[in-house]
Amino acid sequence: MGLALLGCVGSLKELRCLLGLYFGILLLLFATQITLGILISTQRMRLERRVKEIVLETIQNYRSRPEESAAEESWDYVQFQLRCCGWNSPRDWFSIPSLISNESEVHRVPCSCYNSSATNDSAVFDKLSFPQFSRPGPLARPRHSTDLCVVPANSNIYSEGCARSLQKWLHNNLISIVGICLGVGLLELSFMTLSIFLCRNLDQVYDRLARYR
Repeated sequence: MGLALLGCVGSLKELRCLLGLYFGILLLLFATQITLGILISTQRMRLERRVKEIVLETIQNYRSRPEESAAEESWDYVQFQLRCCGWNSPRDWFSIPSLISNESEVHRVPCSCYNSSATNDSAVFDKLSFPQFSRPGPLARPRHSTDLCVVPANSNIYSEGCARSLQKWLHNNLISIVGICLGVGLLELSFMTLSIFLCRNLDQVYDRLARYR
């Protein structure tokens, strides 16, 4: 919004300094986007390894520090929306200290792994919905809660890991993502062209006005 305001003021007031600043910032933003795209495409494997390390570390430290639960809640949200469990599979949760129960040998997983659409058990659904999660629509977000919500691993949980689900999501939305990136890039190029054209032709406009006087 600030950049758009800068361009509008520069064009309306015909100020070369603002138009030049607008062009420079827009060019820098465009170059940054191109650089990020190249880095992501060339360093894809390294990026995937880094994301995997961060996710597995988040899973390993799940609810070990209740006061620092932002990463855990974000991962719960990913599992909840992508309908997956763990990074590779639900087995990623089986050795997590905070989920191990001394009273039972059954492995437990977070409630975000629970497949609520596979059961009509309203009691279980209420347990999922109110303490941490709510799914009134596709954009529902997890609710913040200090309570640890878990379900048995032998219940109706998602069997697919989030690595596979994320790959599917990217594959299904690849055309939309590329289209949006290209549209934004073309829009930025058109604005840069218009700003530099206006900046270069201000003298000609002033000369024409002087002739009419």
